[in-house]
Amino acid sequence: MSVRGDASAGEKEPSAEPPFVSDFLSHLIRERRLSPHTAAGYGHDVRVLLELVHEQESALQDLQIHQIRRFIARLHGRGLGGKSLARMLSSWRGFFSYLARDHGFVRNPCTGVRPPKSPKSLPKALSPDEASRLVSFAGGDPLAVRDRAMFELLYSSGLRLSELTSLKQGDVSFADATVRVTGKGNKTRVVPVGSHALQALQAWLPVREALPHKDEAALFLNQRGESISPRTVQSRLKGWGIKQGLPGHVHPHMLRHSFASHVLQSSGDLRAVQEMLGHASISTTQVYTHLDFQYLAKVYDAAHPRAKRKPAKP
Repeated sequence: MSVRGDASAGEKEPSAEPPFVSDFLSHLIRERRLSPHTAAGYGHDVRVLLELVHEQESALQDLQIHQIRRFIARLHGRGLGGKSLARMLSSWRGFFSYLARDHGFVRNPCTGVRPPKSPKSLPKALSPDEASRLVSFAGGDPLAVRDRAMFELLYSSGLRLSELTSLKQGDVSFADATVRVTGKGNKTRVVPVGSHALQALQAWLPVREALPHKDEAALFLNQRGESISPRTVQSRLKGWGIKQGLPGHVHPHMLRHSFASHVLQSSGDLRAVQEMLGHASISTTQVYTHLDFQYLAKVYDAAHPRAKRKPAKP
């Protein structure tokens, strides 16, 4: 199963995409239950691999670990960072595992290959005052009522953007003060909802009933009565951040970061934050311990009488 081209006169032509690429993407959606968006990301990464193989005039099933390392080095030289390359390697490993299972490949040349390390960057989070200011806007405008309910829920429960836009009306329980969320890998979790978010949602529901209802089940609708799109949420949040005078670009994931950081600051319960965020591994959640330390360090520097005093010179 080679991806070597058939160009004449020494010129390489683009190779046709092997049919097992589309089969692999179907496998991701149907068997691994990944979203079409995530599967599309895998498809992009696999096509990058096929192009690199084609440029080298190699056969996919003959690839060795040193060739994969060379591909990674080449992509790193083109400007891809450690995180992007780690994601790409993960896609390639999954692809070769699929080829071994369904297409007779005998080795996974990506096993043991590690991406270059990239500097750790902590997620940006709003301060508690900034988060409160962001969601403290009023108005009878139906879109403002909807936006406040969305933002309060994002901050109250730490939802991902995709989780917010896929919510149905029945997912919110006002009696239990919880929301049922379907996250990555089609996993469901139940997360508490704060009183301010519940009040904002209760204000939104009658407004929602007055809108057209093309999508009867969706919790959050656009003006046409359709389920709201992630891009609309991003745009509306950015606009409200500017109106409320917040510094920098405010995006939905920032509210998720803020939720995690503020809950951890108050409770110190890393395991509970992991459960509410829907992280498969607690190591993913541990990044918020750094945020927590940064916050405490700032409080210490501002409050402790001896925090910033320089030692006397001998």
